[in-house]
Amino acid sequence: MSFSSLGLTPALLSALRDRSYTDATAVQAAAIPVILQGKDVIAEAQTGSGKTIAFCAPLLQNLVLTAARPRAVQVLILVPTRELAAQVGTTLSSLCKSVAPAAKLAVVFGGVSINPQMLHLRGGADIVIATPGRLLDLIDHNALSLACVTTLVLDEADRLLELGFADELNRIVAMLPAQRQNLLFSATFAPEVESLAARISPQPQRIRIEVTDAGKPDITQRAIRVDAARRTQLLRHLLSTEKWPRVLVFVATKYAAELVAVKLRRAHIAAEPFHGELTQGKREQVLADFKASRLKVVVATDVAARGIDIAQLPVVVNYDLPRSSDDYIHRIGRTGRAGLSGLAYNFVTPESAAHFALIARKQGLRLELESIPGFEASALPVPVSERVPDVNGGVKGKRPSKKDKLRALAAQQAAAAKDDN
Repeated sequence: MSFSSLGLTPALLSALRDRSYTDATAVQAAAIPVILQGKDVIAEAQTGSGKTIAFCAPLLQNLVLTAARPRAVQVLILVPTRELAAQVGTTLSSLCKSVAPAAKLAVVFGGVSINPQMLHLRGGADIVIATPGRLLDLIDHNALSLACVTTLVLDEADRLLELGFADELNRIVAMLPAQRQNLLFSATFAPEVESLAARISPQPQRIRIEVTDAGKPDITQRAIRVDAARRTQLLRHLLSTEKWPRVLVFVATKYAAELVAVKLRRAHIAAEPFHGELTQGKREQVLADFKASRLKVVVATDVAARGIDIAQLPVVVNYDLPRSSDDYIHRIGRTGRAGLSGLAYNFVTPESAAHFALIARKQGLRLELESIPGFEASALPVPVSERVPDVNGGVKGKRPSKKDKLRALAAQQAAAAKDDN
C-alpha cells in the first residue's frame, strides 16, 4: 500500500521518499491512520516489519509546535535499550529535518554522564526518547517535566518488562496526564504486557499482523549438533568454509561474550564482545565497526536482539540457545531484514537438545539436527518421544537439586573454557 493513501501530509510523504520508504508495510498501513486520529494503539508485528516508522511518522504529523518557551515535552517514547533509543532518535531526527525542523528532540539513556543530557534539556524539548531509569534520574534532577505529555509510546514493551522496568514504568505513568494517547508496539506480547496495556489504555485499537508465508522473513534456519566444548572450533570452521562477511553470534552471558571474542581474536578473526556492561562509547564503537565491516564477528548477549538494525547482515549464530521462543524470534530477526535473505544457525549440544525441541515446537519449526563432519557430538540426546513423562513433578531424591544443577553448569562452562584452539 502506498503511504499517500494513509493521510500523511505532502511534506512527510516527501521525507519518506527521500529515505527510500516507498510502500507501507502491513503494520504501517494499519497503524498510521489510527494514530493520526489520536486513538490508542496496541500493535503486534514481527521483527523488521517497520514498527518505528509506523509510530514516528504520524506522531510528527500530530505534533503541535508553539513559540512558547521553555518547550514542554509532548511526546515521550520509552525503550528498553540504549541502542534502540539511538535508532528511534535517528529515524525521528531524519524526518524532522524535512518536516518539523523547529522540533527539539532529546535522546537520553544511562551508561553515560547525565550532565550533557541535562544541558541539552535546558529550554525543554518537544520529543523525548528515553530508557526508564535515566528518564527518572533526569526528572529527579528537575531537568524535565512530564506534565504536558500528550502521547506515550512504549516500544518493545515486553522487553521493557523483561529487563525489570515494571516499577520504573509505574512511576513514570503516574506522572503523566490522565488524558493522553497511548501506543504500545512490539514483536511479541507476553501476559505481563497485556496487564500493563489494560492499566494504561482501557479501550485501545488492537493491531495484530499475522505472519503469513508471504510475509515471513526469508531466513534459512539450521540446527547443528555439537559438543559444548567444541562450539568455538565449529564457529571458526564455519567462518572459514562459508566465507561469511559478517556474523552476529549470540551467547548467554557477558563472560561467554568476552571469552568467545578472545578465542576468535587468537585465531586472527576480527571479533569484539557486545554486552550491557560495556561503556556506551565502546558499544557505539563496536556497532560502528561492525556496520562498516571493520569487524567480522560481534559476540553479543541478548542486549543486541532488540533494536539493532545492521543493514545486510547475512548470518546470525545462536552459540548459546535463547531462553525462550520469543527471544529466538528477536535474535534471528537481526538477519533477513528489508526483503533480503538471511541465515540462522543454532548450535545444539546434548545438554540443550530438549530446550531446542521446545523452542522448535513453539515456533512450528521442523529442523533436522545436522552434524558437520569432524564436529559430531559425542553423546546423542534422548529423543523427546522416548522420555518418560514426569507427571508428578519428579520424585524427591531423584530430581537434580539446585546445587546439582549449578555443579553441572559449572562443569559445562569449564569444559567450554578449555577450548582455546
